[in-house]
Amino acid sequence: MRRHWMWRLMVVALVAIASTPAQGRSGQGASGGEAEVAAAIAKLGAFDFGERSAASRTLRRASASVAVPALTRAVKSSEDSYVQFRALVLLSSADEVAAADVMRAAMTSKNDRLRAVSYAWYEHHPSPTIVPLLIDALARETSEFVRPSLTRALAAQGERRASDALLPLVTTGENFFRAEVIQALGDYHVTSARDAVRHVASQEGPLQQDAIIALGKIGDASMLPFLAELQRTVSRERQPAIAAAICLLGVNCDVHRKYLSDTLAFAAGTAGFQPLLRSVTRALSALAGQGDQGALAALLREGTTTVEASRAPIALATGTAVVRRPTALLEMLRSTSTSEAALAVVRDAFDMLEEDFEEERFFAEVRRVFWASPEGSAERRIAQAVLQTLEF
Repeated sequence: MRRHWMWRLMVVALVAIASTPAQGRSGQGASGGEAEVAAAIAKLGAFDFGERSAASRTLRRASASVAVPALTRAVKSSEDSYVQFRALVLLSSADEVAAADVMRAAMTSKNDRLRAVSYAWYEHHPSPTIVPLLIDALARETSEFVRPSLTRALAAQGERRASDALLPLVTTGENFFRAEVIQALGDYHVTSARDAVRHVASQEGPLQQDAIIALGKIGDASMLPFLAELQRTVSRERQPAIAAAICLLGVNCDVHRKYLSDTLAFAAGTAGFQPLLRSVTRALSALAGQGDQGALAALLREGTTTVEASRAPIALATGTAVVRRPTALLEMLRSTSTSEAALAVVRDAFDMLEEDFEEERFFAEVRRVFWASPEGSAERRIAQAVLQTLEF
């Protein structure tokens, strides 16, 4: 983890009094002049995590009229590749118009991190004009760090030419890359990938679980007989994926969710069941990531009470789900009496995920909820607690 969590709690307690979410472009809560912004940018690449985090908070809270041009210059001309990367991540949530002008150039940067952020940006900003560039990049991008973002960007475009470029990669290539392709095709419900993904799901191996869950996400009910047959033959560790896939297809979801919740409690509380624990947390994460609040509640409930040895996979699964659905977390926190413990689980998850761009998007959405909610409301109070606990 980045730092010991007890030390992090002390820091949060100290900064919470003075910390107020910034609005960014509208300027609400903004502060910081040119000298302060320049100093913060210089510290984005500091060795100490605390310094880097403080610098990011300063830039988020600075006036957009000062921060956005400074961040843009840093992306284009900083001699520190990590400063370039962090500046681009922060720019993506500070001003979408300014970011859009920089992202296309970043696609061809020699800096792996800049390319990864650029592709991640186009995942959330699909455009017909960018598809040919993404397809061309697929033929030459070999970085293990970058290629997953490119894969997701193509799957998100919603165009047949983009998905056609990905389909051959379902069954060929390195398993790591194939897993990313399968997950992306599932997340974006690419129906043309059904048969290729089914082929992988029918075979025992490291990609079977990803493929089974992806079939559920794709959403073709004609896969139900195949999944039912598979359920009779696969190992115990694959059963949670089958349950999640059938639930995603809208069949007996209450029954399957209860099975997953009960299995999570058993695997988390019983020594020697780590493979099953990892399997069931991924299954619940898949449901929660598609908006299933019951699955998210099960993860948070177990994550706040389980023994330390079981906490990491539960936290990771929780974070994977909520980082792309921050409003689901905010809604969940409104209905639980253990919000501090639940946020501790999410905080640990963010430490493990290290997904800077997605975490920044998460922050921007929570910040939007904060400013859109009436002063004194539960929504604003919860949003502020999230921002302070996660040190945004």
